[in-house]
Amino acid sequence: MQETEIVFSIMILIMSVVIHEVSHGCAALYFGDETARYQGRLTLNPLKHLDLTGSVIIPLLLIISKSGFVFGWAKPVPINPYNFRNRKWAEPIVALAGPLSNISLAIIFGLLIRFGDSLGILSPSFVHIAGYVVLINLILAIFNLIPIPPLDGSHLLFSALSERYANIKITLQRFGFIFVLIFIIFLWPFVTKYVLYLASLLTG
Repeated sequence: MQETEIVFSIMILIMSVVIHEVSHGCAALYFGDETARYQGRLTLNPLKHLDLTGSVIIPLLLIISKSGFVFGWAKPVPINPYNFRNRKWAEPIVALAGPLSNISLAIIFGLLIRFGDSLGILSPSFVHIAGYVVLINLILAIFNLIPIPPLDGSHLLFSALSERYANIKITLQRFGFIFVLIFIIFLWPFVTKYVLYLASLLTG
């Protein structure tokens, strides 16, 4: 990967994770929690959200290593679920808002590539960059939907589990980071081919 592609990939990743986090905050605000707004986090200004390790160093190392896995994160938007008007529905919807924002970006840019390129109204350089937008956002969405803490999918899982399964929740929270690493090392290579298939399906 050329240096310009590395720079564009990191820029796309940063903006994608920022939109992801802001979407969580906006969904929380809709349900009555203004914590993110009070702390100035409902903004697309990346400086308010950047995490040096998760937004720059880790993605850069993954891209340079050509691991086939590009991932990163921003500082989580602060959310207080005790402020939600309808906690039963608010928690899963707020958790889902982040991945849905990435899926939306992937669909929008995928359709731009599919129809814009076929009509000849887009430059090859834009199509190339838009392809990265589709791929990176699909990776972010699918990865975050994995039901392992601290990923968004875990909140969806926990909201569906009854109290009788509290021991499962405690175990996942305690060893979540280890489970995520295991997933990345052993299972993500199998998921990658489906991510690429979805990307090709969107872009044509």
